[in-house]
Amino acid sequence: MPLRNRWQAWRHGLVPNHVIGEILTKRWADNAIPFLALVATVAVFGTAIAGFFRPSALQETARQLGEFSIVVFGMTVVMLGGGIDLSVGSIFALSTFAAVFVFFILEQPVWLALAAAIATGLLCGAVNGYLVGYLRLRAFITTLVTFILGRALFDILVTSYAAKVQLSQASSDVWDYIGDGAFHGFSVSVILAAVLAAVTHVALTRSRPGWHVLAVGGSRRSAHNAGIRVRRTVFLTYVFSGFCASIGGFLVACRLSGAGPGTGVNLEILALTAAVVGGNSLGGGRGSIPKALMGAVVVLLMTNGLIRLGYGTGTNQMVLGIMLAAAVIIDVRWLKNRHKVLNELYVAPVYFEMGESQSAVPGSGTSYELDNRLSQAGPIGLGELEGPEDVILDRDDHLYCGTRHGEIVRFFAPGYERSEVFAHVGGFPLGLAFDRAGNLVTCVGAMGLYSIAPDRTVTRLSAETARSRTSIIDDARLRDPNDCDIAPDGRIYFTDSTTRYDAHDWALDSIENRPTGRLLVFDPKDGSTRTLLSGYRYTNGVCIAHDGRSLFFAESWACRVHRYWLEGPKAGTVECVIRDMPGYPDNINRASDGGYWMAWLGMRTPSFDLSLRHPGMRKRMTRRLPQDEWLFPNINTGGVVKFDEAGRIVDTFGDLTGVSHPMVTSMREHKGQLFVGGILNNRIGRFTLPGADPDWTGPDSYWGRPS
Repeated sequence: MPLRNRWQAWRHGLVPNHVIGEILTKRWADNAIPFLALVATVAVFGTAIAGFFRPSALQETARQLGEFSIVVFGMTVVMLGGGIDLSVGSIFALSTFAAVFVFFILEQPVWLALAAAIATGLLCGAVNGYLVGYLRLRAFITTLVTFILGRALFDILVTSYAAKVQLSQASSDVWDYIGDGAFHGFSVSVILAAVLAAVTHVALTRSRPGWHVLAVGGSRRSAHNAGIRVRRTVFLTYVFSGFCASIGGFLVACRLSGAGPGTGVNLEILALTAAVVGGNSLGGGRGSIPKALMGAVVVLLMTNGLIRLGYGTGTNQMVLGIMLAAAVIIDVRWLKNRHKVLNELYVAPVYFEMGESQSAVPGSGTSYELDNRLSQAGPIGLGELEGPEDVILDRDDHLYCGTRHGEIVRFFAPGYERSEVFAHVGGFPLGLAFDRAGNLVTCVGAMGLYSIAPDRTVTRLSAETARSRTSIIDDARLRDPNDCDIAPDGRIYFTDSTTRYDAHDWALDSIENRPTGRLLVFDPKDGSTRTLLSGYRYTNGVCIAHDGRSLFFAESWACRVHRYWLEGPKAGTVECVIRDMPGYPDNINRASDGGYWMAWLGMRTPSFDLSLRHPGMRKRMTRRLPQDEWLFPNINTGGVVKFDEAGRIVDTFGDLTGVSHPMVTSMREHKGQLFVGGILNNRIGRFTLPGADPDWTGPDSYWGRPS
């Protein structure tokens, strides 16, 4: 290999530049910026402030964080619902005063003071929720008005009752413990914040009301069309915000044992900044409680740190404004351009050099030479089918196939003119196989491995396997389960063509040509699924050998067929039996003479083979050209190949007219006839095989003749 090609292979094959794209597809990638901001804030102020990490200093900071973060959680829920609450500062102040008034002036128990604070917060939140949710007023203007009114009311009350609060003799150990005590080193405010964060996070991510909040924030019209009670959901978000502000206000009342003119001042700006800096979208529908917590930590450390460094209120306000502006810009620009960034980074082609192949051109005289015999195949279901990727026949000679509408269609023997929907599976049923009991097993694209009983009951067998420890993307999920076959012991062997793309993105996978295909096995005895082999370029068809001791599987984009040994001295090993074919292999099935049928879904072209040695060109192609102008494997011309136990090519034929079966993804021999399927076809082909055993069937070959 020339030095330049060696460099290309090393650069694009070993350097994991595709990892960046994989990281950006993860939902937790949005947390990267606020997390880095948190780390930077801790590092800067921890270095600049002496005694920053002293236990006493950390405990006091944590106490304030508990009170502040609770308010931020309420603001976050409102934002997730597509709103904004500028009145949290005044609700916080009013709730603080309510608790102080009940405890110090009315001299009532602590629990009654808590109830008064919560009632105040719920009432204020309900007012906001009714105005914004039910009357459909603008959230910004509405909460700004309630903020002004609430602040004015608080100032009046503080002026009237401040002296009485200071002269009160009321006291309580519980009140003091809530304000200044600690349980195992954690203040009450921190414990309450942790509990509230956990409950709110679970509610948003695991409950129907939480999903409704996110749906409403994402699109109120779509949520309404889906049957969600949008107005009530919006109302409840503001009630929850008022509740959180009241809890924070009660905690501050216990800690300070009073309320003054500065209570809650600028809290709405701090809470909003914290929510946005944490990565919660102002547009609604996107964010989380952990993000809110990170933002609360950043804002609190920033404001306290600047004060301890001697900077005044003006500097604090300016820094908060800059942080808020930067967070909003990042949020808007990232939301708008995320798909562009992913398109730039995710597709990461690798260098691959295809071997020289024999010609399949008619008249070339090679074993791969195509002829026109397949054009003689008679049509079944012409115009009634869309995408019969695989075909199979049962013991009663009935014919089955999947369609792109998620259905398994059955054609009745002997004429195959009458048909019915045997079962609706969903997805796109691909590979098919019958087990010993007559259950029809199918690989369903992007869904997993399914079984359809004779009574038409559909059962999911597997949707995932064990996740790789070094994988960033979730390769436990079956993204493109393709073909399956069943061993004599009942184990189901099947292929998952790629871990990086779903079935409809096969073109991207072929252009990238990264070896992410794998061979898996499902054991019906314990319901487990495990990965046997990985690192292949689009694993496709799989077929158990006639003796049941090994299996063959196709590696489409490498134009190879491999043999995996199930038993004997080679058990667990794999060997390549056919390499450098002129066509891309698809499904493989048994033949009556002891050989194997193999589909070619398309033919190699010199131009695409050349492009595989130029990863940079393929990368630029996906970035700069529309998809209908991409260069990818030719799937418009294929054929059927027959090979023997040793991998020698026995026969090859196709449809040179391009009318009936230019593309072939599957074929089944049954009683002297070959039934042909194609994922882009509108029919099933039936071709008579001269000299084939007229009594041979697939079910008999696998499970023996019924007694």
